Amino acid sequence: MKVNGFFKDVTGASRVTKARHQLIESGNPENIYKDHIREVAQEVHPKVTHVKCAKVEDVSPTARKFTFVPTDGDVLPPFMAGQYASVELEIPGEDGKVTKTTRPFSISSAPFQARQGDKSFFELTIRNGKPGVGFVSSWMYANCKEGSTFTFHLPLGQFYYEPLRDAKKVVALAGGSGITPFYSMAQEIAHGTMDCDLTILYGSVSTKDIILEKQLSAIQSPRVRFVNVISGEPDYPGEKGFLNADLIRKYSEGDPADGNTTYFVCGPLPMYNFVNGELEKLNVPKRRIRMEVFGAPRDITKDPDYPKRDPAVYKLKVMRGLEETEIKASSLEPLAVAMERAGIPNPTRCRSGACGFCRCKLLKGDVFVPSVGDGRRYADKKFGYYHACSTYPLSDCAIKIEIC
Repeated sequence: MKVNGFFKDVTGASRVTKARHQLIESGNPENIYKDHIREVAQEVHPKVTHVKCAKVEDVSPTARKFTFVPTDGDVLPPFMAGQYASVELEIPGEDGKVTKTTRPFSISSAPFQARQGDKSFFELTIRNGKPGVGFVSSWMYANCKEGSTFTFHLPLGQFYYEPLRDAKKVVALAGGSGITPFYSMAQEIAHGTMDCDLTILYGSVSTKDIILEKQLSAIQSPRVRFVNVISGEPDYPGEKGFLNADLIRKYSEGDPADGNTTYFVCGPLPMYNFVNGELEKLNVPKRRIRMEVFGAPRDITKDPDYPKRDPAVYKLKVMRGLEETEIKASSLEPLAVAMERAGIPNPTRCRSGACGFCRCKLLKGDVFVPSVGDGRRYADKKFGYYHACSTYPLSDCAIKIEIC
C-alpha cells in the first residue's frame, strides 16, 4: 500500500467524486446508448402482436380455420409447432356490459408459414362450442370475419417436439379440437423443417366430427400418418372404439415400455383421464409422455378432491399496490373469472394453471386448486402463491396481484 501523506490520503474520495462530476458534465446530455441485441429480441419477440383476419374457411361442420396476418408493420414472432396463442377479447353481453377476457388457442399452421416475409401468416382452427360450453370459442367462431382485428400474445406453451428429449417416433393422441397442434407438426414435417415420424390417432364420436380431415389426408406420407378412430359408428370401416392400450401399442415403435416412442396427448379432460390410464397399462416411461394443457374444468365439483359443500358466493378482496377492491367470487369459478367480471385487469394466458402470468399471493382465506391444473413451482406452494385461473375460493379471501 502506497502512503502519499495524511491530507492527500484522506481527501482521496473527494478528488474521485470531483473527477466523476467533471466527466459527467463533459458528456453528451442525450442518451445515445443502444443495445442492438435487445432491439432485435424485442422486434422478433414483441409483447403483443396486432393482426387482422385474412381468410375464414370451414374445415368441418362445426369448426373453422381462421388465417391471420400482421398489421401496422408488425412481424409474426417465431414459434414451435404445437405452441399456442392467447387472444385479448372484449365480448358484449346481453345486458350491454362488455367482458374483457383472454383465451388460448393452439396454432394450427406451421412455423415456416410465419417466416415468409410479406406473405407470413398464422392460423387458428376453432370449434363451435355447445350451448353453455365454450363461451369464447363460440363467440370467435361466429364473430371473427375477414377484416376483423385482434391483439395476440404468442408464442406460448411447452407442447412441442424437442429432438434432444423426444424419440424419433411420435404417436399423437388427439380428440376434438386437440387435433390442431398436430396439424401444425404434420405440416412442418412435410415441409422438411421438423425431423421425426408422426402418427396421429384422432378419436371422434362420428365422422361428422372430424376436423381438418381433408387437409391432413392431403399431406400423408411415410413420415406422416393420419388415422381416424371412430367410437359412435359401428359400421365405420377403419379403426373403431377409443384410444385404448391395444390401439396405442399397434401404432408404436416396438414395445411402448422400451421408450422408443414419444406420446403427445391433446384433447378434452375426459380423454386425458382415459388415455393416462391406458399409457400406464403399457408402462410407458413418464419422460416419453407430453400432455398439453386443457383449460379449467367445466364443473369443478366433479373433481374427486373437491370438498363436498354447497355452492356459495364469497367476498374477494383484491389488492393492487395501494388500491383495494372488494368483489364477489363464486365457488364454482376461478378467481381470474371473478376479477374479469369485475373489470379488474389480471393477465391470463394459458387459463390452465400452467404459465404463471396470473400468479397472485393469497393473503387470507381458503382455496381449492385441482391437482391436474396446479402448475405452480415448489417455492410458490410453500410461500402461498397461486395461479388465479385455476384457483377456486372456499371462503372469503384476500389476494394481492401485480399492477398491469
